[in-house]
Amino acid sequence: MYAKRSLAIALATSAFAASAQAPVKIGFITTLSTSSGYIGEDLRDGFRLAVKQEGGKLGGVPVELVIEDDALKPANAKQVVDRMVQSGIRLYTGVNFSNVLAAVVPSVTKAGFTYVSANPGPSAFAGDKCEPGYFVASYQNDWFHAAGGVAANEQGYKRVVVMAPNYQAGRDAIAGFKSTYKGEVLAEIYTKLDQTDFSVELARVRSLAPDAVYQFHPGGAGINFAKQYGSSGLGKTVPMLMPSFSMDRRMMDATGTLAGGFYVTDLWYGDLNDASRKFVKDFQATYSRVPTSYAVQAYDTANLIGSALRAVKGDVNNTGGLRAALRKADFASLRGDFAMANNQHPIQNMYLLQLQKDNAGGVSPKFVRKVVSKGTDAYAAACKMAS
Repeated sequence: MYAKRSLAIALATSAFAASAQAPVKIGFITTLSTSSGYIGEDLRDGFRLAVKQEGGKLGGVPVELVIEDDALKPANAKQVVDRMVQSGIRLYTGVNFSNVLAAVVPSVTKAGFTYVSANPGPSAFAGDKCEPGYFVASYQNDWFHAAGGVAANEQGYKRVVVMAPNYQAGRDAIAGFKSTYKGEVLAEIYTKLDQTDFSVELARVRSLAPDAVYQFHPGGAGINFAKQYGSSGLGKTVPMLMPSFSMDRRMMDATGTLAGGFYVTDLWYGDLNDASRKFVKDFQATYSRVPTSYAVQAYDTANLIGSALRAVKGDVNNTGGLRAALRKADFASLRGDFAMANNQHPIQNMYLLQLQKDNAGGVSPKFVRKVVSKGTDAYAAACKMAS
């Protein structure tokens, strides 16, 4: 009898241990193909680095990334997330374009699961349509560009042309810039998301003769735009100001010295603090390239998720506890100051950088000044979500 009882206890203990060690699955849907696939690669690798540094864990909890390429197609992403939801995955991140995010988030939140954005923060989910199951660890789209408006004012630009692709993030970009810019917007020029030739738009800029251009073109389109802008000679007469998405590290390498002198706003830079310098060193050692801010955002997203998993001891079925811990944001961000506003979007700083020639024959961002201190997006006030 004693032997049978001991065997039963041993089996139960073994079963419990196996259950306790089962990794938490995290659905990581991102763009890994197309000319913008490098963005998804940096998001993926930044997140993976945090997991690697914890020996396959986040917050002391074993995790498993389930990675899928959305190919920058909302319909693809919708099919992937629906399949993941049906399989029981309760925690998601990874999407890098706003139009794709709009197809993913509803499937996650309607199922009662949780999404933590490592990149886009479209206005549609930041205000009165904020969701308890939707968090943003990066930035709210408009707010990032509002820092550009502040920088343009401080640079003394009285007349500007603004340019962006005609999709949600592009429209948010121009709206955000205009929300803080005090000068005259001579023209709003909307381009195609996959556009490669900007000669018509650049001719119009030349004819308008603005004090500066503020532009948002991420990925491959941004590389083409910056090259054509620099080659046209406009860069010598009309300063360009842009968010880091329009000139990240990979884009700098592709554009070279043609980007020299351009101004960039960003929520992070490599020399921001000791933790950032260590991150850059670790990322380079692991992936043999310099990280972009996308990688930083994903690394922070992983550690934010880790702080929540630690709080609930890996029990993702404890939805209320998991979300409460995400709101607390009890982790050390590479960006330094970081907190969650009531709409579950970040409160953080923004910086102005200038691209200057470096010893490697290209350009690198150099700190100019802080332009926003502990900023919150304009939509937070409209969010009435109960905590």
